[in-house]
Amino acid sequence: MKMDQPRPGGGDPEESRLHVAVIMDGNGRWAKNRGWPRLVGHRKGAERARELVEACPRLGIRYLTIYAFSTENWSRTTEEVLGLMSLFGRYIKREASRIKKEGVRMRFIGDRDPLDPKLQALFEWIETETAHNDRVHLTVAINYGGRDEIRRATQSVVRAVQAGTLDPDAITDRTLSAHMDTAGLPDPDLVVRTSGETRVSNYLLWQAAYAEYIFTPVLWPDFTPDIMAGFIETYRQRERRFGAAPA
Repeated sequence: MKMDQPRPGGGDPEESRLHVAVIMDGNGRWAKNRGWPRLVGHRKGAERARELVEACPRLGIRYLTIYAFSTENWSRTTEEVLGLMSLFGRYIKREASRIKKEGVRMRFIGDRDPLDPKLQALFEWIETETAHNDRVHLTVAINYGGRDEIRRATQSVVRAVQAGTLDPDAITDRTLSAHMDTAGLPDPDLVVRTSGETRVSNYLLWQAAYAEYIFTPVLWPDFTPDIMAGFIETYRQRERRFGAAPA
């Protein structure tokens, strides 16, 4: 399937840089409601993620960051965790050619060390293969937690100070951002969470400080690009003041 073409007349450089982050929640419940195993819901959720990536140019989304597996998800059953890890690997192998051809740059954030070495190698391979793509920047958070990311970034900054390459008095917000997993990416403009939950679940805690949030009761396997289009219109109607007084 071809990725959608950019929206007619969409020449606004700010729109073309729109960064949307998604907490893809509700896969298990979607399957349970139908009497199916949870992994069926995850497979359907992966299809929805693919559809959203394909629709990004039409929607004006340049950067899409999706929450696929959190540091807390290890508490799920061994069967579900192994099934999810297998799904990630199959997705990369199956979609690699299309992703590369359609100009998608793929990145992974999170702590990779606990993951299977073969999966880590796949991550590195697809990141290298798509490194020069710039049409859509797809970032997948796997074994990711916002607090864990801040901890690892802080450790990196401390090591730089100890090595004498960083002056503690020169540390700014930008310094810490440069040590985050998302270094080089713009902060998200809009965060969407599906399934009716209204919490941020340890997702992009540093980066989403000034993001707009939308929570929807729609379960992720039922979420469509058209629903996202409506949310983007809602986002564009909001006044973002970043702490300033209204005009």
